Amino acid sequence: MIGSAYLAADGFERALDAELRRAGVTVAGWHGRLALSPDPPRDAAWALDVWTAPQTLAAPSVKAAADALRAIQRNWSAYGTAHHRRMALIAARLPPVKAPPLAFPQAPPTAHLGAWTLLAPDRLLASATKASPFVNGECRFVEDRSGPPSRAYLKLFEALVQFGEWPQPEARVFDLGAAPGGWTWALARVGARVTAIDKAPLAPTVAALPGVTWRAGSAFAAAPEPADWLFSDVIAYPRRLLALVQTWIGSGAVPRIVCTIKFKGETDHDAADAFAAIPGGRLRHLFHNRHELTFLWRRAATR
Repeated sequence: MIGSAYLAADGFERALDAELRRAGVTVAGWHGRLALSPDPPRDAAWALDVWTAPQTLAAPSVKAAADALRAIQRNWSAYGTAHHRRMALIAARLPPVKAPPLAFPQAPPTAHLGAWTLLAPDRLLASATKASPFVNGECRFVEDRSGPPSRAYLKLFEALVQFGEWPQPEARVFDLGAAPGGWTWALARVGARVTAIDKAPLAPTVAALPGVTWRAGSAFAAAPEPADWLFSDVIAYPRRLLALVQTWIGSGAVPRIVCTIKFKGETDHDAADAFAAIPGGRLRHLFHNRHELTFLWRRAATR
């Protein structure tokens, strides 16, 4: 009996496995990057996607497999790690899933989407529901290969899509540890007024953007100031970043925070748990993240 399945990003199976086991989730086995559990589904920061209603189905033939999936619902995405030829033949009998890259700012797709894989040539695992609206949790964007100084802006785009909102024109935002300016570029692109703080200067093309102000200084020495958002992709030990986040939350200066928790060497699961315990916060390993988690926080509404 498989009660849930968790899809890790390539190379981050160990981090997901450790997170699940720390949370008391039984990992009965792995199918490629898919952790299979008999337990009910739960949120998992290191999972790109969570299959929330998995069921095994007989697949004695390609036609029978496709018919079984179509009998449940229309839209399916495939995760393949074995039996690739047979999976391709089954997928060809299913309605195609159109998954064009998003043009930020654009909301994620809302069409219902399930996921399936072949555990064996004659046995399907299919989940009619899953946590991510994207195929295998892969949130892709139309890329700008000339404007930003780095590709770091893609994880900010993805974080804001996960957040469900983004800065509106004229919103006041801080970007701590901003150089060379990938996130500042992305924020200025949507019309925000960005105060970028870093000891190093921004890339000249970013510094020249309307609404961008650079302050020379340390991200950790910046005193909280009233703003609509706080952003940070600074390189720092997780515990040091945690203290920074707690300071800004405690100050009441900002209602929303998006920052990247970077890990060097082994994953600091204790630090990740401390971030996850902050009321109003959640953690995600984004498709565009490396050995890092993204922390999303929104102040609770008051009556």
